[in-house]
Amino acid sequence: MKNPRLSSSINLKSDRLLVLFFAISQFIAYFRWSELGQFIAIEGSNVLQSTGFTGLPLVGAFIAMSAVLNVFMTSGSAQWALMAPVFVPMLMMIDFDPAFVLAMFRIGDSSTNIISPMSPYFSVALVYMQRYKPDMGLGTLIATMLPLAMGFLLAWSAFLMFWLMMGWPIGPGVYMMAN
Repeated sequence: MKNPRLSSSINLKSDRLLVLFFAISQFIAYFRWSELGQFIAIEGSNVLQSTGFTGLPLVGAFIAMSAVLNVFMTSGSAQWALMAPVFVPMLMMIDFDPAFVLAMFRIGDSSTNIISPMSPYFSVALVYMQRYKPDMGLGTLIATMLPLAMGFLLAWSAFLMFWLMMGWPIGPGVYMMAN
């Protein structure tokens, strides 16, 4: 059974995705050409060190920033492609392991996927909800999923912070700090 709403939604998303990839490639090329990413990374690490904003507060802030940005971006890989050239070097300069930076990003990114209207799965979830209650719209889906998304975000963040406080590695030989 073909669903015309789902087909048109996917077609619309594929056009947006093509435009998004073009914009991201231009953004990355500009960052490489201007060396702005390196400048922001170096100055950002200096600011973080001088203010003492490191450790668990920085972990929480980075996860929250990833979660907020995810609401406005379609793809986690595209978001990582924009964030990694700046934040991986910035956090490496204050001794964060790059694998740990990715782990923080994944917690923020994955928790808010279901409330991101730009996500392709959002359309699918909306169509399935409308199958059982046709008057449901975007706001209803977001309002329904927001407590779940925030619950996951808080639970995974708390779990990561607990793991760090115990001093356990997050993977083979990977700790929060590189040294």
